[in-house]
Amino acid sequence: MGDMTRVALDAFGGDRGLDVTVEAGASISREDAGVGVLLVGDAPAIHERLTSLSYDPAMLEVVHAPRGIPMDAEPRSSLERWPDCSILTAARLVRDGDADALVSAGHTGATVLASADVFSMLPGVPRAALAAVYPTEMKHGPRQDPFALMLDVGATVSATAEELVGFAVMGAAYASIISEIEAPRVALLSNGREANKGTAAIVAAHQALSATDLNFIGNVEGVDIPRGTFDVVVCDGFLGNVVLKMLEGVGEVMRDLAKDASHQKVKWRVGLSMLEGRLRDLGRLTDWKVYGGAPLLGFDQVVIKAHGRSEVRALRNAVKVAAKAKRGDLVEKIRRGLAEGEGRE
Repeated sequence: MGDMTRVALDAFGGDRGLDVTVEAGASISREDAGVGVLLVGDAPAIHERLTSLSYDPAMLEVVHAPRGIPMDAEPRSSLERWPDCSILTAARLVRDGDADALVSAGHTGATVLASADVFSMLPGVPRAALAAVYPTEMKHGPRQDPFALMLDVGATVSATAEELVGFAVMGAAYASIISEIEAPRVALLSNGREANKGTAAIVAAHQALSATDLNFIGNVEGVDIPRGTFDVVVCDGFLGNVVLKMLEGVGEVMRDLAKDASHQKVKWRVGLSMLEGRLRDLGRLTDWKVYGGAPLLGFDQVVIKAHGRSEVRALRNAVKVAAKAKRGDLVEKIRRGLAEGEGRE
């Protein structure tokens, strides 16, 4: 695959499995110059699906792994039972230099554990963090992205002050590369904007972040999240996961309400027709498929966890994000940020 950025895609990953991942890989090979895909999964089944698709064999490679990790499986025991599974095989390809980044829409726990087993933690990273983009009212950066970044959203349950600071450094590095924001605004999610509000970990993290070179704007509350007055918001994984699921649910409920109303009274249908453009904007704003995946930060390799419900578009975007993060030297940027923080202590 030459000098291109090579992304190992877990072909078994996600609710839709091979049908979606193979089509996404074929599509990328045809249309995305400079990005090669290694489809990791059952090679005979993948080749069978490729016979009905158009793809560039110079940009797509199939690597055999006989099985994936079921979405309802216990991750640790499954990885130990199936060391030849697709997520572990894909991770080893990245570790060994045969691929530059990893993307999976599969089991989140298995992706986190496989990454921890195969990759190394960056110096100064106490724990990895799963980040996610979410829709906001304000646009962010020169790309005018209608999204902000939240971390952690699931790799941890609780977090110490040191871990929250690490999350902030990693989130700022990611936002600077993917959203092309020179100095991302970083905030702590708390129950008040004052520096003394929140848990002991949040109060201590606020003090520590105030002494860094990050563009730290202080504490924010839940009401600030959809407004998007910051680029990166930091919290522990329990709180972040609850907030993220709530945001997803609100978007789905609003779309369902609009759909139901369209079948009701004539005056409602007339009103909806007048709001049609704004509703389309809302649909785009709350559509997680635009970004496709969430970065798993803290390892010495680029890992993107795509949504389990990902379709072709979402997986394509996840692969693109992974390639951009690799080309932008995300890991080294996080490494430098953490080292600078240690130097100020």
